[in-house]
Amino acid sequence: MDVQGHLSVDHKAIGERVMKQREKHGLTQQKLAQIIGFSPLYIGQLERGERQMSLSTLYRMAECFHISTDYLINGAEYCHKGDTKEIFSLINRCSQKEISVIEDVIKVILPHIKR
Repeated sequence: MDVQGHLSVDHKAIGERVMKQREKHGLTQQKLAQIIGFSPLYIGQLERGERQMSLSTLYRMAECFHISTDYLINGAEYCHKGDTKEIFSLINRCSQKEISVIEDVIKVILPHIKR
């Protein structure tokens, strides 16, 4: 928050996370731009923190990289017990219908697992 109590957003840090994810996925700025429907110039500006992205662009970026929008905004990763990174990585790739099925399966199995 800034001195006036407004939420402050670090666009440079968001841009760095976008660049990190783009490179992690082996994409050039041009290829990422092509995938999400923007110009490479715009991607470069986002990565340098020179431009702000809309919520729809933020969502498209997160979908493209299979990460949470929360991670792009503030670097927060899911915080869960144990080593669940792989599980959440797999779930992030699922459709809403697949997630519903997974949720139903967990609800059925969980009561039968010894704790």
